[in-house]
This record gives sequence, C-alpha cells and structure tokens, in this order.
Amino acid sequence: MADTMISSVEERRYLELLKSFADAWNRHDIDALMTCVTDDCVFETVSGSEVFGTRYQGHDAVRLAFIQAWETFPDAQWVDGRHFVCGDRGVSEWMFRGTTLDGIRTVANGCDLFTFKGGKIAVKNAFRKNRPPLAAR
Repeated sequence: MADTMISSVEERRYLELLKSFADAWNRHDIDALMTCVTDDCVFETVSGSEVFGTRYQGHDAVRLAFIQAWETFPDAQWVDGRHFVCGDRGVSEWMFRGTTLDGIRTVANGCDLFTFKGGKIAVKNAFRKNRPPLAAR
C-alpha cells in the first residue's frame, strides 16, 4: 500500500508545477505549458457536445487546443489562482477574464482538476461557471 502513496515532497513538486502551469497560461507561453504535460496528455474543455466537453488527446492535439483558447480570447487571463494537491490529483481555482475579437467579454470563476503522472500533468479537466457574455467596454 505504501508504494502507491505520493510523498509530501512529490505533492510540493506538483504544487509548484501547477503554479508554473498557471503562470505560463497567463504569459500565453505555449512552449512552457507543453513542458508541464505528458506526451499522452488529455485536455477536457469547459464546453462541447459531450458530457465531458470536448476532449483532446496527445501532445499535438492538446497543444493546438491550448493555442485555440488564446486565439478565441487574445487577452485571456486566469487570475486569483489557488492550487491544491493531494496525492496524484490537483485542483486550481481561478477567475477567467477574456474578450473575443468581436468584443464579447467573459468573466467567470472556474477550476481545473488535474491528474499527475511521472512528475507532469496527464489530465487537465476544465470547468467554468456559465454566465451570459458581457457587453464590450
């Protein structure tokens, strides 16, 4: 049983990983983001036609999906981040702020649920409150 337990040292490393991951999102730094995830990573988005949103699997597909988030919201920021780790699972809470190219603003609380593997993020499952879009400023 003890072999499957994650040490507090590893949990601290995962907590630092989540902080680095969040910072990379806010810098719009795709290369830094991709160093945080496994080659077989999975990203489940906040919306889509499936119960899990839209699922992207594999390094290349996830990379494109991450870039698409910034293309949709060129000024995207995830602010007021709080991060928690327990074993091989993690949570990041944040407030998302972003404006589409046509001026529609979104401001909403959300969180990501993470699964870690081999010192990296294997799964990023995103959730965001569903609010009506805000008018352009």
